[in-house]
This record gives sequence, structure tokens and C-alpha cells, in this order.
Amino acid sequence: MTRRCFAAAAALITSMVCALSLGNALYLYIGLLLCAVLLYGFISCFWARRTAFCRQALSSVSVVRGENAYLDLQAGHRCPLPVAPPKGVFFFNGEAAECSFPPSPFRAHEKRLPLSASHVGQYQAGLKALELQDAFGLFRMRMKIRDFGGTLTVLPRPFDIEKPRVTTGDDGAAALARTQEDYNAPEDVRAYQPGDAMKRIHWKLSSRKRELLVRRFEMPAPPDTLILLDCDAPVGGEHLTDGKECLRDALCETAVSVARMQMADGSPVRLPIYGTRANEFASDSAANLKLLQEMLASQPFGGGEVFARVLDLELRRMRRTGATVIITTRLDAQIVEGVSHIRRMGPSARLYLVTYTPDAKEYQPYVTRLQHHLVEVCYVTPA
Repeated sequence: MTRRCFAAAAALITSMVCALSLGNALYLYIGLLLCAVLLYGFISCFWARRTAFCRQALSSVSVVRGENAYLDLQAGHRCPLPVAPPKGVFFFNGEAAECSFPPSPFRAHEKRLPLSASHVGQYQAGLKALELQDAFGLFRMRMKIRDFGGTLTVLPRPFDIEKPRVTTGDDGAAALARTQEDYNAPEDVRAYQPGDAMKRIHWKLSSRKRELLVRRFEMPAPPDTLILLDCDAPVGGEHLTDGKECLRDALCETAVSVARMQMADGSPVRLPIYGTRANEFASDSAANLKLLQEMLASQPFGGGEVFARVLDLELRRMRRTGATVIITTRLDAQIVEGVSHIRRMGPSARLYLVTYTPDAKEYQPYVTRLQHHLVEVCYVTPA
């Protein structure tokens, strides 16, 4: 019941009291008219509520940040009595809004609502309820929708980035040459082909088999590119609207950009995630880039391991690592010490500092120390 319904009920009671006390038929007719209006309003609203229906679906379950996403709706009712246009209570990213549908019965009215995919993450989207109201605005009933729209995953958008430098001598070529010169550890043998080097012929086995056999050696895997991403709550952006969300976008998109650049030529990439949802991405195929995007989009970026400890934990990977990329929004003495230890272990190191204030004076001493240890420092300013 609405306020208008209470006002109509009060007018009905007043008119009936006047009719009984004064004996005037006019008040009786007014009371009967109000009673008919109230009865009509209740019946039409209840009928529309019982016969209402709603169907909804996302145009896509995942989109890259900045692309268009939509929620497709179909709603209507089967009440032949005139009612007010049905209203849908729409939720997206924790915010509520309203959308209306035409009141004509026995039809499924379609509507497409745009969803703002402006920040990386996972967002619930859909109609949670459908509000029905009679033509006089006296009664309002709500139908809860059990079949919720779904979850929209906004993926980070990669951008062009400079390829990380792999430490000289660890690009795989030197290791391949050393492996082929180790005649005591062949992987297999094959038949001799014209052009094969004579020193690779397995003479003892060839004499037994009475045919020329050539040693085959294991091809060494190229060194990994280790991406260390700070999955703690971003630092900075408090004075800006959506400042924290933009920092998170920049963190995810920088990590995805580095991984895409490395996997484009088959180089293996490892990205351990020490956030609230611990996970690890390891691949050398660009076809798996979307998997990494989904993993980062589902990460809440808050809690988990302290990033300085993450740097210490990952020192064990340095023997198979040719390049290390560190991505963070914070720069302090502990992080500088951890990055310096990584660089002393052998692999090249590049640090991406995601910040709105790259020229801040408090960063300068730390940047100088990192450059002293031959660590490349780059700045990423969120859009």
C-alpha cells in the first residue's frame, strides 16, 4: 500500500461517517466510488503480480576494460486490466537503479541496459525485483527475481610495453651450445643425414648397428620471466574519484602486458599470486593470456602476503629465471632490499612503480639505490 492508498482509505472512512451521520446520499456515493477504486486497484495489482514474468542474460560473461557490456531483459505481465508501467530494480557493482517497461499486457517487452566496464574486477549485474503498481498508484507489489543476471568479469586491457631484457648468456643459445658439446649425455640417436657434423656421430653404436647414427641432445628450455605483482591494497589515489580502482587497473594491465610481450615468442612466464586468492600462472603460449586476465580480475587486491616477504620467498626461483619484473604501488626500504637481492642472484630486474606522483621526493633515494644495483625503474601513471 502507498501513501495515496492510505489517503483514499481515510477519505472513504470520512465519507461513510458523513453519510451515516448526516443521511446525505452524496457522501454514500462518494464512499462507494472510493471503495470501487480501492478494490479495482488491489485486484489489478495482484493480478499483474501473479502473472508477471522476467528473463535476463548478460550479452557476455567477460569483456576487456573499456569495451561495451549489456544486460538483456525481457519482462511483462498477463493482466488485462490497465496498470502502471512495471519497474525493475536493477543492481550493478553494488549500486541500485530503476528501469521501466511498457504496461501493455501479454507481451514480453525487451530492454538492453548498458553496463559500465570501466574497472577491472568481477561485478554482479541483474534485476533483483520487479515492481507492479495499479493505474491509480494505490497498491505496489514487488516480485523478487530468483534467476539473477550473472557475474560480469572485466578483464585488464594490455598495452604496448618494452620487452624485458634477459641477462646476457641466459637466453638459451649458450646453454644449447654447452649441451651439444656434452657427448656423455645424449638424449637419443637418429640416422645420419648429409650435413651432420662428424663429431656428433656415435661411432660405437654405429659399428654395432652397422649404420651411421648421430647423437640427439635435449633442447634446453629458455629461462623464465618471473613477474612479481603486489597483490596488497594499492597505496595512493585517496584524493581522486575511483583512485584506488585505477591503481588496481594499472597493476593488472602492466602484468598482463609484460606476460603478453614475453609469451608472443614462446618465452615461459611465471606469475605467482600471493593475494587473498593464492594462485600461480605459468605458461609459454599467448593463447593462455585470457586465463591470466581472468585470474587477475578475480583477485580482490587486499590481504595476503606482505610484498617484501614475497620478494624474499621468490629468491628460490632465480636459478631458472632470466628476467624479473616487479610491479607495485609502494616503494620502501624493505622492497628495495628485496629487489636488490634478486638482482644479485643473476637475473635482470625491472621495477614498475604504479603511482600518481612519479616525481615525489620520497621516491628518489630508493630509485637511486635500485639504479646503483642495475635495476631498471619504470613509472606507470594510471589513466
